[in-house]
Amino acid sequence: MQTHKQPFPVHGAGLGLRRSMIGETITPHQVDFLEVAPENWIGVGGRFGRWLREYTERFPFVTHGLSLSIGAPAPLDETLVRSVKQFIRDHNIHCYSEHLSYCSDHGHLYDLLPIPFTEEAVHYVAARIRRVQDILEQRIAMENVSYYAAPGQEMSELAFLLAVLEEADCDLLLDVNNIYVNAINHRYDPLLFLQSLPAHRIRYAHVAGHFDEADDLKIDTHGAPVIDPVWQLLQQAYDCFGPIPTLLERDFNIPPLPELFGEVARIRDYQLQATAVQNTPPESGRVAGVEALHDR
Repeated sequence: MQTHKQPFPVHGAGLGLRRSMIGETITPHQVDFLEVAPENWIGVGGRFGRWLREYTERFPFVTHGLSLSIGAPAPLDETLVRSVKQFIRDHNIHCYSEHLSYCSDHGHLYDLLPIPFTEEAVHYVAARIRRVQDILEQRIAMENVSYYAAPGQEMSELAFLLAVLEEADCDLLLDVNNIYVNAINHRYDPLLFLQSLPAHRIRYAHVAGHFDEADDLKIDTHGAPVIDPVWQLLQQAYDCFGPIPTLLERDFNIPPLPELFGEVARIRDYQLQATAVQNTPPESGRVAGVEALHDR
């Protein structure tokens, strides 16, 4: 098991807070922390603003951005970054994360598009991440994203991700479902990918459901329950890194809250199991084949 060199911003099992949940009751007994997209809440007042404030005063919060567009050819939206900085301070947010992708040029494209896996893109994206961190005066976590095409690919997804994290000196939001989806779509071993990630950069994890377009094509939707192979990969993540904080994402087809709480409880169960065995001495030596993932 790899070890961490910095404390986690939150602990336990979390849930993405959505506006459709207004009027519902969520307690610390059911979830340990909550997450919102800051763009959906910046400048929001009235009953929605009061409702959010009630929760940010009762729960630890993280934010997962949608619009930073870190790989876009257009200039970085520093106005947005400063608004996020103020939102983080106003609500005592514990971590800010974003997608390692882009979603805009001179306007929003309303989708998360893949950054070319090239050395030039590594330098470009890393410089933009460093600029965001300078403005925010804190580290950010970038999420490994799902993708369905790899234009201009010169290096593997894993090599690109590791290079960006290292050059930008930023953290990682580990999305377990995205590893599973990409492993099916692009035919690699999800466990070898997982085992190659730097433990000291992981801040927290996401787990979610997806849509089965075909046996060899999975679409990351956050619109369905988490399936067993993804739960198994989450358990393997805990084997590698310990019981890292993990959040359940659900963005549409949102069921009654008790059903979501059931999935959050499953995260907690796996975390408790991992805690019980985390002091077990790890096997020595590297896993065969990990190096091949870096250079494919």
